[in-house]
Amino acid sequence: MSSVAIITARGGSKRIPRKNIKPFHGKPIIAYPIEAALQSGLFDLVMVSTDDEDIAGIARQYGAEVPFFRSAANSDDYAGTGAVLVEVLEQLKGIGRSFDYACCLYPTAPFISVYSLTESFRLLQEKNYDSVFPVCAFSFPILRSLKMNDDGRVEMNFPENFAKRSQDLPPAYHDAGQFYWTNVKAFEHDPKLYTANSGAIVLSELEVQDIDNKTDWALAEIKYELLGKQRNL
Repeated sequence: MSSVAIITARGGSKRIPRKNIKPFHGKPIIAYPIEAALQSGLFDLVMVSTDDEDIAGIARQYGAEVPFFRSAANSDDYAGTGAVLVEVLEQLKGIGRSFDYACCLYPTAPFISVYSLTESFRLLQEKNYDSVFPVCAFSFPILRSLKMNDDGRVEMNFPENFAKRSQDLPPAYHDAGQFYWTNVKAFEHDPKLYTANSGAIVLSELEVQDIDNKTDWALAEIKYELLGKQRNL
């Protein structure tokens, strides 16, 4: 069984310019998923899919391969991850490289660990899932969430839960936005990152942070530092 790690890192980033190679705790942020993938020993190929020469150069510096560049069609603001993976897998086949499993890693996910990659891959194989990815529990029960109507009044999204205690409601989770393991055969049949036959591993809030703006970036750096201190205790 062979596996490929595909780190998706296009050059354009408007909210945080050059986000994918911006320094994060002393090195380009893309270095973290590259190093985690390499250190895991799970992959026959660790590669970066990009349209950008600078990103390609830094990726190679940290040990990833860039066997080809991404097409313009999959490099704009509207390119979906699924479409990028379809293109990459087809391009790999074009150079004689096919894989049983693929893991898409996001370039701005410094919290990816060897442990989470290994555990999710084990789950993918043991349960014969189409895909496995990390999730994080919402910090407040989403079934007691609120909304604002047109005239500014507050209403519950799920009013049937008005009298229920938070601890009596089932937990809800959101995608951690770090990586997605896929069974390539299942993905080629139905190119989605998760299906009705997907599994997940659960991460703590300290291990998860979307990075879409400068505040997110600062929070990620704080969390990363705190996480490092915890692991050194």
